[in-house]
Amino acid sequence: MKPRETFNAEQIRQVTEAVAVAEELVSNHYKLSDNQWLHARYDVKTLADLKPDEIVDGPFAQIIRYEAKRRDTSLGSGAYDFYKICIQDHAILAAMRDTPDLQLMPFALYIGTHELIHIVRFSKFLQNFNAPPANRLVEENRVHGLTRRILEGLPTAGLPRVLEFYRRWQPAFEGLRNPA
Repeated sequence: MKPRETFNAEQIRQVTEAVAVAEELVSNHYKLSDNQWLHARYDVKTLADLKPDEIVDGPFAQIIRYEAKRRDTSLGSGAYDFYKICIQDHAILAAMRDTPDLQLMPFALYIGTHELIHIVRFSKFLQNFNAPPANRLVEENRVHGLTRRILEGLPTAGLPRVLEFYRRWQPAFEGLRNPA
């Protein structure tokens, strides 16, 4: 199997910057204080730092939920959900090759914002992490809409092109209803 392409140092810097901006935007959208923000409840890793079972082909990122436990307790009440955003460098770089006018920083900003919205929604019990596939599609549509709402109008070079790039998937979600 051919090794997957990873980000270089400059690309890692851009992704890191994009995630920091995404954290601020999502925090402001959900009106989360510093105490409420979930920094200790998630991490973001790129391909070079992922385990083999955290790597997928296709999506630009995926969220994996782990159970974590505070070190100072042996009781089950000390357990909590820990989310890992697994950035799939190879998929992002391939999309950028296929769509040369996509720029990494705004593309990573969209991806980071999207994944952080999922984490907030899981953490606030607005969506079940283990929802059935039909509900997951509805949730994806909802999160894409929230991502667009948060990012639209932001004065970031290249962002309108990223929003246009994601708009092409919207028809696939149209007509989806939340199953009763």
